[in-house]
Parts: sequence; C-alpha cells; structure tokens
Amino acid sequence: MVRRPPRSTPVPCTAPCPIEIVQGGPGDLASVNAIMAEAFDPRYGEAWTPSQCLGMLALSGVWFVVAWVGNQPAGFAMARTVLDEGELLLLAIRPSMRRRGIGTALLRAVLAEAGDRRATFVHLEVRSNNEAIRLYRAEGFVKIGERRDYYRGRDGKLFDAHTFSKSIG
Repeated sequence: MVRRPPRSTPVPCTAPCPIEIVQGGPGDLASVNAIMAEAFDPRYGEAWTPSQCLGMLALSGVWFVVAWVGNQPAGFAMARTVLDEGELLLLAIRPSMRRRGIGTALLRAVLAEAGDRRATFVHLEVRSNNEAIRLYRAEGFVKIGERRDYYRGRDGKLFDAHTFSKSIG
C-alpha cells in the first residue's frame, strides 16, 4: 500500500477516476474526521471524536486506510488485529462518493492487510438498519450473532447490533 501525503486543497475529479487505497497516518486524521462528519448520520452518534481515533491508533495492531478518488479523500476504514483475529472498527464513505466501489475497495484492503498480519478471520459489528450490511454480505461476511437493543439513537430509539464474521485464512 502506498502512503500519500495529505492534500490541502481537494480537486474534484471530472471523469471516472480510479480508486487509490493508501495507508493512513496522523496527517490524514483531519480528512477522516471530515468524512465521518459527512458519512455518519448524527441521529445515531456513531462518529468517533478525534481523540477516540488517536487513542485507538496508539494501540498495537490498529491501522487505517484512506480511499482517494482523484485528488480527494473519499472514504476510510479503520481496523485492528489481535493474535489471529481481525476487526473492522469503522468504515465510512462520503455520501457524494457512494455506490462507486469505494466501500468494496476499502473492505478488501482491510481484509488483505488483516491476512498479512496473520488474522484468520475478521469480525465486525453493525447497527441492524445500516445499509452497509449489503456490502458485508456481498463480500462473504456471515451473521454470527445479534445483541438486542445494543445501539441507542439520539432520540432514545434502540437498535440491535449484528455481528458478522468472515474467514480469511
């Protein structure tokens, strides 16, 4: 994976552009926070704070990747490995960039990196009404569990958490 320096002025791509997945670093956190602010519906309170992201990145086995389309950060994924287990922690795509294969590219990059780190399977947890479930199923993730009333929306409404897993090795 290539490491790309952060850009100060995004330049939109005017034609279909390839997706470039690069290893993220501290200089990319401003882009990550901007993507989360756009991508995560505030009704659910799922976006992490900058300090939460920094705190996770300080832990062993945690990494993230950023998807660039043209000259613009379009999405990111954060994951971790512990022993032979991988976990997708966050995956977010700017709403204006969705349905272009960016989520698939990010998820596949996470799976490849987790495999390189000797994980044999990857888990994730997702709110039961999250549209990303279609992506996870399409990429071979299987539902292995459910936590009733796990997530609480800002309005107090409760949502189940679905746990998915995929064998990668």
